[in-house]
Amino acid sequence: MSNTRIAFIGAGNMAASLIGGLRAKGLDASMIRASDPGEETRKRVSAEHGIETFADNAQAIDGVDVIVLAVKPQAMKTVCEALRPNLQPHQLVVSIAAGITCASMNNWLGAQPIVRCMPNTPALLRQGVSGLYATGQVSAAQRQQAEELLSAVGLALWLETEQQLDAVTAVSGSGPAYFFLLIEAMTAAGEKLGLPRETAAQLTLQTALGAAHMAVSSDVDAAELRRRVTSPAGTTEAAIKSFQAGGFEALVEKALGAAAHRSAEMAEQLGQ
Repeated sequence: MSNTRIAFIGAGNMAASLIGGLRAKGLDASMIRASDPGEETRKRVSAEHGIETFADNAQAIDGVDVIVLAVKPQAMKTVCEALRPNLQPHQLVVSIAAGITCASMNNWLGAQPIVRCMPNTPALLRQGVSGLYATGQVSAAQRQQAEELLSAVGLALWLETEQQLDAVTAVSGSGPAYFFLLIEAMTAAGEKLGLPRETAAQLTLQTALGAAHMAVSSDVDAAELRRRVTSPAGTTEAAIKSFQAGGFEALVEKALGAAAHRSAEMAEQLGQ
């Protein structure tokens, strides 16, 4: 990436996280630029990362190799159609906007090489994971550029089909909220069992952090880790059986299915 010039269209939190990740990986500030309609946003990003910023998107993409579209999905059509006259055929377009298909972007941008990505909010802490899909116009070198870009804020995984991005949205894109919901519920339950709320929250958060570290660093899967801490007729088994009796696995499957369905539905609506 050291010789790759990158422009971010939109300089909000996710774009700023990617910029910070690239700078931390050693990419010179002179190779990165960003545009945003908000003057305060431009000033903040420029001050934090030392990059050049623009109010005009066309100026930002002039002469760059990679264009990162980091705008709200509702604004994508307008932004893409305005960019189209200023694009060069070799410029790779990387979209991190949820629900906008490659076909829609090709309609608005023309036949550009496009990589569509689904990152998640832990990317703001460089602990994210992203699913990536590339169109047929994307070269091997451009795939590498996109992978290194998203790897600056976490794990980047390539997908075989664009449709799989709906599943990625359901599992990891929306996934942090599921864990936050469990943290909320466990904290509330601990308080009802007699713990001070702050103590219940600290116990829950540190347990979540420790369990995640164990799962990531272990050479066995989560099911085996669960079995190892579930003693027969013990307290953990009592809790697990209660979860399962309430249809826990089926409920998770239903919830993720609803998220994936909504992702596909949004793509159809926003791609008009």
